[in-house]
Amino acid sequence: MNSRKMGPVELLHMSVFSQSFSPCGRFLAAGNNYGEIAVFSLSAALSPDASEGSQKPILNFTAHDGPVFSLLSTDTHLLSAGNGEISAWSWAELIKKNTKAAWTRKPNYETSLEIPEINAMIINPKDNSLTVGGGDNNIHIMDMETGIFKSVLKGHTDYIHCLCFKEREGEILSGGEDGAVRIWDSRTNRPVHCIEVFKYEECARPQFGKWISCLATDSDWMLCGGGPSLSLWHLRSMSPTSVFPLPGCQREAVFYQDLIMSVGEGPNVSHCLHGGTVKAQIPCSPSSLNTLALNLKNTEHRVMTVGGSSHQIDVFTNFSYRAFSLSF
Repeated sequence: MNSRKMGPVELLHMSVFSQSFSPCGRFLAAGNNYGEIAVFSLSAALSPDASEGSQKPILNFTAHDGPVFSLLSTDTHLLSAGNGEISAWSWAELIKKNTKAAWTRKPNYETSLEIPEINAMIINPKDNSLTVGGGDNNIHIMDMETGIFKSVLKGHTDYIHCLCFKEREGEILSGGEDGAVRIWDSRTNRPVHCIEVFKYEECARPQFGKWISCLATDSDWMLCGGGPSLSLWHLRSMSPTSVFPLPGCQREAVFYQDLIMSVGEGPNVSHCLHGGTVKAQIPCSPSSLNTLALNLKNTEHRVMTVGGSSHQIDVFTNFSYRAFSLSF
């Protein structure tokens, strides 16, 4: 699990798929297509006397055999997911540059022949369980105390790209390659609703396919997109209220104050208003974007970070322009 120097060809073909901030908000972890995790010190990179070296990782190690599709922080650990497995790394140990996994777990897959990728992970704060979704079309739920996978939610007919949690109702939302957003009651593990976004004419873009690659919720509202246009839905009426005229397929979208921020194909972060207009397009270094994260944990290191088809991760201190880039 040692760090190694990337060759120029590897750097050229690098993609950053996932990122997560430490619980204290002072560090950023990013995962790439080579199975590596880099840990950056935001406090060093943002300090007034930051040098070029401050934008390099304090730690870079191989965590998985395949790409690191998902990263998620708990109060104490960084969770990483690759092909078929989840590993936990103590943040306290990572900051000391120790890269021994605290634990590694595999969901109970029905077949041992295929190793399904894990694309998404969320924590259910109501019962401290980890919810994961990926290539076997199922959602697996693990008890974080015992490390035991206690249930499987079945319903998607193709692999799952994204998950989010609607806290007040205790509902899990999942989006997948089958074009469906499924809503589950996390207390009973039963399906509540299924929205087939591609069947709504105003959202459908058959030329891009029907898959759903991004999901976010904010009380009664949901954002989703992928093949279909990025759209804002009112969950009580189960109908789209705004469709955003963004040309490419969106891979991550978040609610932030009165804005919606989104990234996907193309080199821009889109700032959209809830009513459906695109207010601004902020240029980024990568030509295509996979991941956007907001560090709102402490005001001192309040940043947005964006990664994609490049070894560079753009950092925005003011969300209207790129301040600098971290690099693997």
